[in-house]
Amino acid sequence: MTEVSSLTGRLLVATPSLADPNFERAVVLLLDHDDEGSLGVVLNRPTPVGVGDILEPWGGLAGDPGVVFQGGPVSLDSALGLAVIPGDEGPLGWRRVHGAIGLVDLETPPELLARALGSLRIFAGYAGWGPGQLEGELREGAWYVVESEPGDVSSPRPENLWRAVLRRQRSGLAMVATYPDDASLN
Repeated sequence: MTEVSSLTGRLLVATPSLADPNFERAVVLLLDHDDEGSLGVVLNRPTPVGVGDILEPWGGLAGDPGVVFQGGPVSLDSALGLAVIPGDEGPLGWRRVHGAIGLVDLETPPELLARALGSLRIFAGYAGWGPGQLEGELREGAWYVVESEPGDVSSPRPENLWRAVLRRQRSGLAMVATYPDDASLN
């Protein structure tokens, strides 16, 4: 990359000023970031739809809450699976993205992965940026870039993830976690 080194595996945390409703208070895990663009999934947008309702074989393997997450505004009719698998080697049907976090091939029979899965989350759609688009948003101050942790993918309380990720930062970003949901009410 010429402008920025790869951010694959890092989190994009929406700044309070990001007004796009698709990304307001969003925490995005970048699955791919290179000179051809970027792709990620929003980790904190659960839907009311159970995983078993649309991907029945995977329903029993999904972590709590066992619902589909809206991964972003692009291709809402497609599904991505993310799983945390500890150790050096992952099973057939899983591709490491960063650390213990990897993509699950949802065409793989679930029983081949069941014993290895530390957690599984299913996303409908994804967030995508064309070449240089994300870098422009970063220059504009739309996102904070922070390190991810495996537990971010499987947080049992995704509605608190934005604040939790900011709170754990060892910088002024920790204070942003206290930013009110609606600043106009102050």
